[in-house]
Amino acid sequence: MPTLNEIRSTFLDFFARHDHRIVPSSPLVPRNDPTLMFTNSGMVQFKNLFTGVEHRDYSRAATAQKCVRAGGKHNDLDNVGYTARHHTFFEMLGNFSFGDYFKEQAIPFAWDLLTQDFGLDRDRLLVTVYHTDEEAADIWKKYAGLPDERIIRIKTDDNFWSMGATGPCGPCTEIFYDHGDHIWGGPPGSADEDGDRFIEIWNLVFMQNERFEDGSMRALDMQSIDTGMGLERIGALLQGKHDNYDTDLMRALIEASANLTDGEPDGPGNVHHRVIADHLRSTAFLIADGVMPGSEGRGYVLRRIMRRAMRHAHLLGAQDPVMHRLVPGLVGLMGQAYPELGRAQALVEETLRLEETRFRQTLDRGLRLLDDELGRLGDGQPLPGEAAFKLYDTYGFPLDLTQDALREQGREVDVDGFEAAMAEQKAKARAAWSGSGEAADATIWFDIAEEVGATDFLGYDTETAEGVVQAIVIDGQKVDALTGEGGTAWVVFNQTPFYAEAGGQVADHGHVRALEGVHHEGEPRFQAQVSDVQKRAGGLSAHLLTVDQGRLQVGDAVRLEVDHARRTAIRANHSATHLLNEALRRALGDHVAQRGSLNAPDRLRFDFSHAKAVTADEIARIEAEVNAHIRENAPVETRIMTPDDARAIGAAALFGEKYGDEVRVVSMGRAPGSGKGAEGDTYSIELCGGTHVRRTGDIGLFVVTGESASSAGVRRIEALTGAAAFDYLSTQEERLSQIATELKSRPDEALDRVRALLQERRVLTAEVAQLRRELAMSGGAGGKSSGGAEPKDIGGVPFLAEVMNGVSGKDLPPLIDEMKARLGSGAILLIADAGGKAAVAAGVTADLTDRVSAVDLVRAAVPHLGGKGGGGRPDMAQGGGKDVENAQSAIEAAEQVISG
Repeated sequence: MPTLNEIRSTFLDFFARHDHRIVPSSPLVPRNDPTLMFTNSGMVQFKNLFTGVEHRDYSRAATAQKCVRAGGKHNDLDNVGYTARHHTFFEMLGNFSFGDYFKEQAIPFAWDLLTQDFGLDRDRLLVTVYHTDEEAADIWKKYAGLPDERIIRIKTDDNFWSMGATGPCGPCTEIFYDHGDHIWGGPPGSADEDGDRFIEIWNLVFMQNERFEDGSMRALDMQSIDTGMGLERIGALLQGKHDNYDTDLMRALIEASANLTDGEPDGPGNVHHRVIADHLRSTAFLIADGVMPGSEGRGYVLRRIMRRAMRHAHLLGAQDPVMHRLVPGLVGLMGQAYPELGRAQALVEETLRLEETRFRQTLDRGLRLLDDELGRLGDGQPLPGEAAFKLYDTYGFPLDLTQDALREQGREVDVDGFEAAMAEQKAKARAAWSGSGEAADATIWFDIAEEVGATDFLGYDTETAEGVVQAIVIDGQKVDALTGEGGTAWVVFNQTPFYAEAGGQVADHGHVRALEGVHHEGEPRFQAQVSDVQKRAGGLSAHLLTVDQGRLQVGDAVRLEVDHARRTAIRANHSATHLLNEALRRALGDHVAQRGSLNAPDRLRFDFSHAKAVTADEIARIEAEVNAHIRENAPVETRIMTPDDARAIGAAALFGEKYGDEVRVVSMGRAPGSGKGAEGDTYSIELCGGTHVRRTGDIGLFVVTGESASSAGVRRIEALTGAAAFDYLSTQEERLSQIATELKSRPDEALDRVRALLQERRVLTAEVAQLRRELAMSGGAGGKSSGGAEPKDIGGVPFLAEVMNGVSGKDLPPLIDEMKARLGSGAILLIADAGGKAAVAAGVTADLTDRVSAVDLVRAAVPHLGGKGGGGRPDMAQGGGKDVENAQSAIEAAEQVISG
């Protein structure tokens, strides 16, 4: 009996032998179809090849595509666990031709694989064709030998596929397997077709037409093939099972669930185990592809899936979180085919553990509320909508989870009442928000958020995506269109790879282009520049667009492309900021805390609490430590946690940020023995919603360019990374080379040469000062010779005053000391003409300081010289003024101080 893994390999090997490129599964979050919440078929990743927008180096492909159907119109969630073939997660096997082969080869490929490689009984196979597709019917007759009664012509759209209301389309042929007359049901197209006797196993789409708005069609220039066969369904058939959940892979997950909950896999809890097995797969693969539980969009759908499984585990009697303990088994079963599952195993386990722990804290209370409400109702009476909304609003119970709980009791929920309660809460929230002091025109964003919901951010995993225009705002008003070269507007898309400015990280820039074929009459294909992205009310991301050409309307499908070089530089600077934060803390102390940051494409800036300047030696050590972790090239990992759990493992919070129930925790670098407990081998752990490098080595290089005061008790470091850091160091090296050339030395000798020159300068400066003083004392510097001048007696105090030229202010104190030595006893006032300004110094010998203060002499003199103040000691003081023209008046003022 072949396993599902073997069946998958057989399928891919068959088409590889027939010259098909085996293409890896695309992510569950589609990048090229903004209308889809999740990838739900194999053709999604090839959509642009079918329409001719994109071209690759192959024209034949085969895939095993992971798919999820749990939201929007493709929503199988309510049926999962209760039927044999419904799943939220499934694998779609498919082969594709892009203008290469068509029906005459696609049908033989399918027949040969099923009857030869898979060994199915050809007498149990029958097919459907579109009622006008005689070509396909003839090929089934001639190649497979099927009689007319096993070729069923269907007139409905069940056998006519369309990519949309307009565009590529074409007839289908579906292959069915007859399980035998012991099972109720009729062939497709019959009154009993909903039975389980005839099961569809493969659908072949012949993409041969293009349909227009008026309903007319023409033959496509490039006719293509798109097929899909569910692995779980064909697996059940090949393993002799009638139920997908009895296949080897699903059975292993069901038995693992039973072992953890001490139950029987086929006992009364069978449905619970089936739900857990199915939801475990969708949860793990969604998380591995970057979806995290949340309150909007894809995150909300994931949370619904997770909580539905967790409630079923609770019903099985599990007292502790169990879902995360099933992940290693899943990785063992599917990790070889899907390596991303193994790479994300730790993240999947922790996210499940955290979510189940939190959910269990509210589950008991919510179920008690539900029991209380049901106790008030009569038999079969629906649960009031207000009660269902309270469960949702207070306890986090999605409506469908409540409906699922009541389903087992044969009850329903008053959905209209639920929606009315939801509308009332939104109205109250709107009123409260409108009065919160926000700008009046900001209410437009609340209107848009209520209408279209939050923007889904895809930028953690991609820099390009397709999106649909949901709103256009110009001058605070909603408009239907944006047009005209140079025109600007804020535009909201349903999903975006553009990061909106937050947490110190600047917004992404880039381009928006209308998809191929999306244009408006008389206008070229739309193209615009994105120069800013800002967060708005209700989780919206508003993109500031400047039109290059064309017209953009609400509802248009566009391709959004982030400027890769800019994003790469921003990511490097942001990740370097995390390493810098930890390096500062380790070098300067645990008091270091972030007080602001800027992560721009050309530089980074980091403000932190610290009372004094960071020394050059400290900066050198910090710089070296950051670069050591860059060279380490450790992976940068992201997890989702509660703020409390994140802080418990030592995660640093961004200053000024507000955190919700869940946060992204970014870890990078290895630091053995760092004393952080379970996280002891992690260097940096921070709460952060920004974008980051994949590995620390992607930062390239880190160099500090400045350290300064930002505010009281806050220091600022400015730095560069990557190419900018390299350019900075190259410039510094060039300058050093130029300096060495001027010094006539080698660069490695320049420092010693500069030190020698500075020492020589200090010696010469001292010699010049001494000569200047000697010249002044001899009278050669102007004025009378101090050596021969006689002091004036003022009230018994010898007083010597002179005005000197060619003497600097710093020469005056040494001159006064020499004069005091010569006088023996007395007071001295010297005024120097220092380049048109006046420098004043006064001295008093020690025996007279109790009668006369040098400070008083200076303060009496400087006002006459156009100055203020002055200070020093009683025996020596200095001051200054704007000019020396009134020097004599200044001397006379000093004399008055002495005379009393």
